[in-house]
Amino acid sequence: MQLGTRWSVGEQPPANLPEVVVYAVQTVEEELVATDVETTGWKWTLTWLEGKPVVSLDDGTEIRYNPSEDSATITQPVETDTSDYDVDEA
Repeated sequence: MQLGTRWSVGEQPPANLPEVVVYAVQTVEEELVATDVETTGWKWTLTWLEGKPVVSLDDGTEIRYNPSEDSATITQPVETDTSDYDVDEA
């Protein structure tokens, strides 16, 4: 059994993560900095699902590792923007 962990945005990810997952974490963090997102207090959460790392950020971003391809997939939450066209007029 592998135990998960948490670490703050900007800190070094756990050493037992595959390199491609660490790169994905860095990519997400660089994007947050580039878009001036305030991440004070945000943390990453590492859990292990069937022996594979799943890394989640407090905003809902998720990184999953595919060992057969040695790849990482980043899934970011969809922002919803309501506009005048989305309102039902009854």
